[in-house]
Amino acid sequence: MYSKIREKRVKGIHIFAFTHRQLEVNQIGRLHIAPDHQKEKLTLLKEKFQLDELMYVSTCNRVEFIISKKEEIEIPEFQQYLQFLFPDFDQDQINLFGHQVERYRDFHGVEHLIKVTSSIDSMVIGEREIITQIRKSFDICKEYNLTGDSIRLMIRHTIETAKRIYTQTNIAHSPVSVVSLAYHTLRVKDIPLDARILIIGAGVTNTNMSRFLKKHGFTNFSVFNRTLSKAQLLAQQLNGEAFSLNELPLYKKGFDIIITCTGSDSSIISPALYEHLLQGDTDSKVVIDLAIPSDLHPQVTQDFPLDYISIDYLQKISSKNLEKRAREIIHVETIVEEAVGVFKLLAHEREVERAMRIVPETVKEIKATAIKHVFAKEMESLDDQSKETVEKIIAYFEKKYMSVPMKMAKEILLKR
Repeated sequence: MYSKIREKRVKGIHIFAFTHRQLEVNQIGRLHIAPDHQKEKLTLLKEKFQLDELMYVSTCNRVEFIISKKEEIEIPEFQQYLQFLFPDFDQDQINLFGHQVERYRDFHGVEHLIKVTSSIDSMVIGEREIITQIRKSFDICKEYNLTGDSIRLMIRHTIETAKRIYTQTNIAHSPVSVVSLAYHTLRVKDIPLDARILIIGAGVTNTNMSRFLKKHGFTNFSVFNRTLSKAQLLAQQLNGEAFSLNELPLYKKGFDIIITCTGSDSSIISPALYEHLLQGDTDSKVVIDLAIPSDLHPQVTQDFPLDYISIDYLQKISSKNLEKRAREIIHVETIVEEAVGVFKLLAHEREVERAMRIVPETVKEIKATAIKHVFAKEMESLDDQSKETVEKIIAYFEKKYMSVPMKMAKEILLKR
């Protein structure tokens, strides 16, 4: 029995990761699924390929597919998943992603996810934002009924471990996130505090960036977002103005800085739109593009004078932080190793619990068979009070003493 439980327990988790180590961030951006399309596309993927559970993670420097499936998933099969999700990909693109994907299975997958969530596998070591992104990705996939018990257990343990790492180490001491890198790059340009700032997109990244700017004295904000209510909420916090994203081509107040980060599948600021936003101003502007894929069309950087701060540029800066935080990685990896060991016990215990769920149900069936069939004649010969007494005794044994063999069996299995 134990061998069967163990075999099932150690198989089933598959993680396919596309990260900044293997791909350019713009290539990773090709694997971005717009939030409005995730439910439909991921649900159809899960159904078509009979996946037990599925979780999708997309950040500024990685896309990951976390899958629970008892059978093995080889690279050719995963490439079929990509072809299904991204039908516009040609064979060369499918081959590229199949070759560059990082693949993790079972407890190696758990170890990988803990390292990602604790930021030591991130583009910027010590970036706390990743723990929020992982939690949000799980919550979304759970809401879509894509996840189940296996991924839930792994994510809960992963987040608990990441919190411990951030508390017990200096990995996040003076963290240099994408947001802070962008701000420090902007600060050296000696921008006046009343500069006209267009915030395009009101998601987590832009919200953090704009709050950071307000904290350091900037005062002039105009917020654009696809959902107007979200733009209004952020604009209220910034004492700025709010607009729907489709009002951007009508905006005539000019700008000094654009900070953009939307979930669009393609660029939203074309040369024509950029020229309109300038309103005839010929001075050089600053554009901070934190979107994946980029919100700014490449032609804009060629046709107009501007300081362009992109994710690619920030990635080069962030690499300098690796040496600074290297001494903490050893401490973190010790905690990660310990956490993986703890998860093995948790996963083992959970599988034992699953395997033994049938025991109480089986006992109920045995009781019913005994009363209605095996000892039916004996029960019929009893008066009502005696029947009631017999049934109470059986119910007492069922309720009170089933826990004893269940507990003993569980302890024996876990010690083996």
